[in-house]
Amino acid sequence: MFRKAAVPTVSNGSYLQGQANGKLSSMDSGELAQEGKVVLKKKVTLLRGISIIIGTIIGAGIFISPKGILKNTGSVGMSLTLWTVCGILSLFGALCYAELGTCIKKSGGHYTYILEAFGPLPAFVRVWVELLIIRPAATAVISLAFGRYILEPFFMQCEIPELAIKLITAVGITLVMVLNSTSVSWSARIQMFLTFCKLVAILIIVVPGVIQLIKGETQHFKNAFAGNDASVMGLPLAFYSGMYAYSGWFYLNFVTEEVENPEKNIPLAICISMIIVTVGYVLTNVAYFTTISAGELLLSKAVAVTFAERLMGNFSLAVPVFVALSCFGSMNGGIFAVSRMFFVASREGHLPEILSMIHVRKHTPLPAVIVLHPLTMIMLFNGDLYSLLNFLSFARWLFIGLVVAGLIYLRYKRPDMPRPFKVPLFIPALFSFTCLFMVALSLYSDPVNTGIGFAITLTGIPAYYLFIVWDNKPKWFRKLLGK
Repeated sequence: MFRKAAVPTVSNGSYLQGQANGKLSSMDSGELAQEGKVVLKKKVTLLRGISIIIGTIIGAGIFISPKGILKNTGSVGMSLTLWTVCGILSLFGALCYAELGTCIKKSGGHYTYILEAFGPLPAFVRVWVELLIIRPAATAVISLAFGRYILEPFFMQCEIPELAIKLITAVGITLVMVLNSTSVSWSARIQMFLTFCKLVAILIIVVPGVIQLIKGETQHFKNAFAGNDASVMGLPLAFYSGMYAYSGWFYLNFVTEEVENPEKNIPLAICISMIIVTVGYVLTNVAYFTTISAGELLLSKAVAVTFAERLMGNFSLAVPVFVALSCFGSMNGGIFAVSRMFFVASREGHLPEILSMIHVRKHTPLPAVIVLHPLTMIMLFNGDLYSLLNFLSFARWLFIGLVVAGLIYLRYKRPDMPRPFKVPLFIPALFSFTCLFMVALSLYSDPVNTGIGFAITLTGIPAYYLFIVWDNKPKWFRKLLGK
């Protein structure tokens, strides 16, 4: 059923060579395919790349985060400013990843770039945190929104039972896992269709909002910066909500080995996607405030549904359906991309060997997909949406800031590395500083959730020495690791 993926590294006993000095082998999937190995095929075109990025970014964020951002910024004007700033900052981060993706042509995203720049220990900690916190929590957040919105039309007159939300959410998560285990092509096709649904959902909100502006409905924009002053402690949490809504621009880098002509298609897909998303997000928030006041938005449990009920009458029932499809697409894109990180980490000896196996007929990294299922279920039934958001954001943005700092380090460490796409140095410097500064500040803003994230991140250090460096492991321990 499974065949071991080609491993372009040589074992040295404790962990695989090629990672010991922080460098990955230059052998790509095309060369491996010529040797008759079972590999992940290059099936991601420019259009599919755009659909992966847009389809993963536009999920629950634009329908959940307006509330978190407004609460922590204190005014309509500041919240719209933060949406714009987060869009520009996300574009800067995406451009940095475009450079990394064109000069390091390996799948794995954050993990691969940290391994290349800083070596195996921080790379292992990154994939450890991704497996234990970031991906299960991120999938739980987006899937909870999926569950709430898909049930919304059936509970218009009453509160949706939390258990019902979590049960339908569990079904959605399982369906996404099955889809990604079955076919790469079908995952990509469904992602393209769902991306279209997402853009329709955005237009359903933006077009009536523009009509409202033309009618002169601007009362909620008067004295836009009046209200509660944004506190220094609230800004990191507002930043997390905004960057969460834009997160997804880095997922194409997780599947670099499956992208056709990555030197051209990765930068193009990233730039096109980020422009579309940023414009769409800012206009969506403007549309919300043409109809809903700041106070009403903070009281709303589903901002998009409240907006639709005010303006669209019976047609408002279509909005939660489109939003649910949008969330499903984001779940699908996230699982599709992150399973490749686990696949690459296993190939480099940092995760159990079974996770680098590929299904012989389906050509999918099936074990790397299904390993997330039990962890996501634990997160789903043991956390609420906003605490999960802060919980995962600390670890995620800490390592994204580190990755972009690694780009600067590689400019000096390996100046001769081919760089088909190169960004001005001030872009990675500004982006990495902002991420790391906000991460540090968040320890004061939400010490409980970010503190737990920080503590679990630190557990990666002893885990590295226990699972990777320790040579004289007992036989039963080696069997457990698949060695």
